[in-house]
Amino acid sequence: MIQQQIFDLAIKMGMRADLRGEGAVKKHLARQQKKFEALSPKKQADFDKDKLANPYMDSGIWVDNGKPVKRALAGIDITPGEIMIAKTLGIDTIINHHPIGKGLAMLDDVMYMQADVLALFGVPINIAESLLEVRISEVARGVHSANHYDVIDAARLMGINLMNVHTAADNLVADFLKKVIDKKKPEYVSELVDLVASIEEYKESAKRGAPVKLFSGSEENHTGKIVLAEITGGTSGSKDIYREMANAGIGTIVSMHMSEGHRKNAKEAHINVVIASHIASDSLGMNLFLDELEQKGIEIVPCGGLIRIKRFKK
Repeated sequence: MIQQQIFDLAIKMGMRADLRGEGAVKKHLARQQKKFEALSPKKQADFDKDKLANPYMDSGIWVDNGKPVKRALAGIDITPGEIMIAKTLGIDTIINHHPIGKGLAMLDDVMYMQADVLALFGVPINIAESLLEVRISEVARGVHSANHYDVIDAARLMGINLMNVHTAADNLVADFLKKVIDKKKPEYVSELVDLVASIEEYKESAKRGAPVKLFSGSEENHTGKIVLAEITGGTSGSKDIYREMANAGIGTIVSMHMSEGHRKNAKEAHINVVIASHIASDSLGMNLFLDELEQKGIEIVPCGGLIRIKRFKK
């Protein structure tokens, strides 16, 4: 496989696992195409055409020599140090999880999907979009000043391919957890915590000092309606959404991480919050993708915080 094929596979898997359904994602892409076609030739020239094929603009290919990939270094947070390691190990490409380059600059671009997911669970779409609009603008301003291309420049200088897979992989986490939860149907928060904690990535994360934790509520509480509201979609959403979630009948949310302001508001809205450790969750999504690559003959070398767990037998 060449790097473009690897990336295309990631996007395809991410679309299939999207909580909104693959049809909704294709509808979004068709809407982007329609917007593009309605533009003047001058504005079409300035339009980011990646949006026509990639619904997750926080993911992308950043260095590509077009050569076949046999060995890939995969991690959650790659630094120039890992790029030096990759050169020493004879790595063909690096697959990072968290956004880098234009993917980081456009992190806010994927956050719109959070409103669609909340609407699926009963939050009025107009309220979800209105509250999320404020948060999206905050994130856009927050990432604007970052040094987006430092890692990419290092990879280019070392002659190593580089890509990242963020929301597409996070979709795999959300889909995996949803299926596990729907199958077991935990009635109490303690059962939900134990269920998530029994997954291999979270077991290892607990050994490393970052177990699954309850940030709001009590383990003795009923779960009520469980929503994976903060697993995918860029980064944390609006801290003012929790009262609306409670009004929609949501009793418990499962999230990767949560700020103190978000936690306080969730608690005031009487919502149980289960935090499925951040890096363990990122690792789970990456592992589901990396397993596909290994089955296609690509050797995966984990680094950068990735908790590598394989779910297939050769």
